[in-house]
Order: sequence, then C-alpha cells, then structure tokens
Amino acid sequence: MPDLLTIGAFARRCGLTASALRFYADSGLVRPVRVDEDSGYRYYSPDQVSAALLVRRLREIGLPLERVGAVLAAEPAEAARIVDDHVAGLISQVQQAREAAAAVKATLGSPAPAPSVQVTGAVFTAAVEQVLTATTQDLPVLNGVHLEVSPEAIVLTATDRYRLSTRTLVPAKPGTAEWTATVDADDLRLAMSWTRRQHDLRLSLRAAGVCFQGDEAERTCRTVADDFPDYRSMLAALPEVLTRAVISRNALVACLERQYTPQIRLDLSAAAVTVGTETLPAAVTGPPISLSFAVSTLHPAISTAVGPDVMLDVAAPHLPVVVRSADDGDLTTLAMPVKGTAR
Repeated sequence: MPDLLTIGAFARRCGLTASALRFYADSGLVRPVRVDEDSGYRYYSPDQVSAALLVRRLREIGLPLERVGAVLAAEPAEAARIVDDHVAGLISQVQQAREAAAAVKATLGSPAPAPSVQVTGAVFTAAVEQVLTATTQDLPVLNGVHLEVSPEAIVLTATDRYRLSTRTLVPAKPGTAEWTATVDADDLRLAMSWTRRQHDLRLSLRAAGVCFQGDEAERTCRTVADDFPDYRSMLAALPEVLTRAVISRNALVACLERQYTPQIRLDLSAAAVTVGTETLPAAVTGPPISLSFAVSTLHPAISTAVGPDVMLDVAAPHLPVVVRSADDGDLTTLAMPVKGTAR
C-alpha cells in the first residue's frame, strides 16, 4: 500500500508523538491499518488523520479514554452530548474548587481587600505620568510609584535618588479608604493607556497587588515588597529656603528645550531667571544665586509640573531644588544640581 504513512509521518500530520499514537493504538482508539510482521513497523492511512486529530482535541479537554472511544463510535448528536456532559462536569468541579478555596482562605484569615478610592481615570493617569519620570530600574523599590490613600487625598511618589516627585490628588468622592502600597512602575506604564479611558476608576489593595476597577473591567498591577524610602523625612530635613523664584512653566520648558548642552546654568536674580543665555521674567525673593543642572534632570521636573507656573525653592547651590506647583492638587519635585556657585 504505497499511500500508507509511517508512524512518524502520521504523527507529524496529527500533531502527536509516535509514542502517543502507540498508546492510543494499544487503547483501541486509532489502530494502524497495517503492522509489518517482521519489523513491527506501524502504518496508517491518511484517512485516519481526522480521527487522530479528534482524539487529540478530546484529550486536551481531559476526556477519559473510555469516553473518547464512545465519541468516536457515536452518531454526531450523541457525540456532542457526551462532550457537553464532560464540559458541564468540569465547570461544576471548578465551582466546587472555588468554594473550597474560599473556605480554606477564610480559615487562614486571608485579609479582605482594602476599601477602594475613586478617581477620574484621566486625572489619575496624568498624575502617574508626572511622577513616573522619577523612577529608575537601579533598585526594584525605586522602579515603583508609592501610593498613599486616605479619605482626604491620594499621594503618588517616586524617586531615582537624583529626583523625587510627589503628586497629591483629591478623590472624586469622599470615602473611608486608607492604605499604602508601592506599585511596579512597568506594570503602571502598561496599564496607563487603559486607565486613561476609564471615567470612573476605583483603586483597592488586594493580595495580588493594586486593583484598578474601570467602567466595565479591571486591571491589577504588581506591588513591590521592599519598603519605600522615607521621603517625608527627606523633605523635612531640607534647610530653610534661601531664594525663591516663581516663573512661567511653559516659558521655562520652552527655554530648556532650546538648549543643546547636557548641562545648563540657572541664575536667579531680582526679577528674572537666566537660563544659559536667555533671560525670563520671574518673581524672585532672596539673594541672587546660581546653580547648574543636567538638562535630563531639570527638564522632566519642570515639564511635568501642574498649573501655569512653578515655584523654585533654593536652599543652597549644592542642595536639591524643590520645584512646586499646584492646581486642584499639588506636585512637588526635588531636582539635584550638579554644581552651583553662590554669588
């Protein structure tokens, strides 16, 4: 029979292994049409491919061998009934497993999800984008956004040790939620295109991570186990402000984007801030002072600010500059100078 297939060729057509075919043949499901008496080689007909594929698919859904045989021998309607009965049994087993798991977790004292807090998806996403620029993959905990949820506010904080950004939002509705967690920054980046499209977004802390419940679906982002740095102590430890400047955010961003050097010098004087060779009007209080920044550090600190203007609080040329801004919430960012000389 020249049209017969060796067991290897037949296995490749069916997506099975030769050993699996031997198992099914020995079980009486798909027997070879010919077995060479001398060599023991098994040969199959191409017409058997459909039966072998059916066996493979039935086994993929966990149908026992005896029920597989019944499906192969039955008329189409009866075969469909056997498959439906099997699937119904699987669904029942899954439900029983869920109920048993819930009972087990109850005995273990599994914590209930923390109360949720509600925000507008677009507002929350914009806040995440504003602090994400201060994350880094140098350490796992620094590749995270720290969330502090209370009935009055949602505080998002991130730091890469050269910058620190902390953004405060007001919840869309008053609530009782109060919890903290550090959310994996990479997971947040992947979720932002989805969170932005949600009008109502509820945040809650669960065992698997922080859950974001949207208008019709939900997403979960992993949390970072390590303790987030005590940024409030870092802010409290900064010395008293020496010089303060209030300047247009857009004007300062545009000026920084016209710079083509990796570092830029800022000179704060009585009524202006000089950026490189350009001078911008500003309200400056305190003595004149000069600082230098990496543009890659200063630009994101200014461009992510909220509201039309930013406040620069300077304690000394070698200490972090506090960049503050506000609208219905507020954003505070620490930017570390690379060099500064007071004058």
